[in-house]
Amino acid sequence: MSHNAVSFMENHLKNLTMGHGFWSLQVDTILIGWILAAAIVGTGVVIGRRLQEDVPHGIQNVLEALLEFVDDQVRDIFPGAGPMVGALAFTVFLWVLLMNAMDLLPVLLLPKLAHAFFGIRHFRSTPTADPYTTLGLALSVFLLTLFYHIKHKGLGGYLKMFLVHPFGPYLFPVNILMTTVEEIAKPLSLGLRLFGNMFAGELVFLLIALLPWWVAWAPGILWSIFHLLIITLQAFIFMVLTVMYLAMASAHEGDAH
Repeated sequence: MSHNAVSFMENHLKNLTMGHGFWSLQVDTILIGWILAAAIVGTGVVIGRRLQEDVPHGIQNVLEALLEFVDDQVRDIFPGAGPMVGALAFTVFLWVLLMNAMDLLPVLLLPKLAHAFFGIRHFRSTPTADPYTTLGLALSVFLLTLFYHIKHKGLGGYLKMFLVHPFGPYLFPVNILMTTVEEIAKPLSLGLRLFGNMFAGELVFLLIALLPWWVAWAPGILWSIFHLLIITLQAFIFMVLTVMYLAMASAHEGDAH
């Protein structure tokens, strides 16, 4: 790969950042993520006010179909789930799907617009291609599962799990180590799986953008079609694992693992 190609890749993989070090903020990630979240909330408010129970059509029809699909998944995974779990799963699926879908925009579109109108040099359009986003989402899921653990087992019951799982009370030092690793691995794998897939997709689009336009259009269209499946599947997996972790946290002691 030539020096110009490497510079191109490096330039377009940099975020619009405010601050330095640990406390730096990825402004483009936050901006797009919250714009999409506001779009979901705003659409929900508008649809709710114009709800048609007899003959739903348009976006209401699509949202009702998605809601029914997500609700079926929640019932299968977590039969005793309250209404909050279904609402959470639906929100997670929609938000992650929309953030993933930003990867389908022409890879240079938003960076060029940001530079033309605001003089911004670096701007990435896909929040889930940023590990801060995916690990932040995964950490939120972990904290929620922690709440469900304590809610259903009590603090003592949750801590007892570290002592007796998986090898019984006589091997409690090993149990503590194994259970701690298991608990930490859940949010890490949840966040890194989503990030890895979306980052890889972004890299492929950048590589295609390096090709001459008369060559790039065909692989660009083919990859976009294939990537549409990936972004949908990753949103679905993130939603399913979120519900599954909540179900495991709510299970009785004998069924928790």
